[in-house]
Amino acid sequence: MRKAQPPTKGRELKKTLIRALKRCAAAGAVVLAALSLQPSSASAAPAPVVGGTRAAQGEFPWMVRLSMGCGGSLLTQQIVLTAAHCVSGSGNNTSITATAGVVDLQSSSAIKVRSTKVLQAPGYNGTGKDWALIKLAQPINLPTLNIATTTQYNSGTFTVAGWGANREGGSQQRYLLKAQVPFVSDATCKQSYGELVANEEICAGYTQGGVDTCQGDSGGPMFRRDANGAWIQVGIVSWGYGCARPNYPGVYTEVSTFAAAIKSAAATL
Repeated sequence: MRKAQPPTKGRELKKTLIRALKRCAAAGAVVLAALSLQPSSASAAPAPVVGGTRAAQGEFPWMVRLSMGCGGSLLTQQIVLTAAHCVSGSGNNTSITATAGVVDLQSSSAIKVRSTKVLQAPGYNGTGKDWALIKLAQPINLPTLNIATTTQYNSGTFTVAGWGANREGGSQQRYLLKAQVPFVSDATCKQSYGELVANEEICAGYTQGGVDTCQGDSGGPMFRRDANGAWIQVGIVSWGYGCARPNYPGVYTEVSTFAAAIKSAAATL
């Protein structure tokens, strides 16, 4: 196995920017522009993201769009699971609006509910532990998405979905897009990025790129079918270098690692 090269100042800067960028819409073109100045073995040109097709109405009924420019999933009918980097700390918070029940964000059928509380993962410091919970003012009468409690489903092909940019540096989408991405081993992912938080992050994507989550998809779920054919969430969109670049898979929070903590925290909200 080829060992990663020793960090240089440029590499350290790139790693810092990657972590800062995450996959939230607010990161924007400034960080992307800075990344483009750093040396990379991947093409610097924007690539198509998600590879995409529109999701059908009702296909993923637990998908949630959050007003700060992130995604999420209904852990319960009154609690949204999202990424820690999408929120700023824990406590009472009525500033977030969750939109659910539609694939078209402009649909008159959209369900919109305000937040009441936020719980950011304890110990979150920008690296790993990238999960958070948002309690809603009232329940949303829609199906919820179960979370993986073991590593049993941390392999194979996953589905990702979101309203984020459909290309690197692109705009947020009106319609929910979906795609499939294959599991990438920790060793391969670490070889690409030079870092990975073992047991807290899981990677997925194609070596050739072309399919990925992007800015605005942060906090959304990565999921697959379980042994009974039901959808189960195995990841949370967290970060990556650009979008859909060759040899740079998407990095997701490994949900099974935090399943007990997530359920315990949800019970306290």
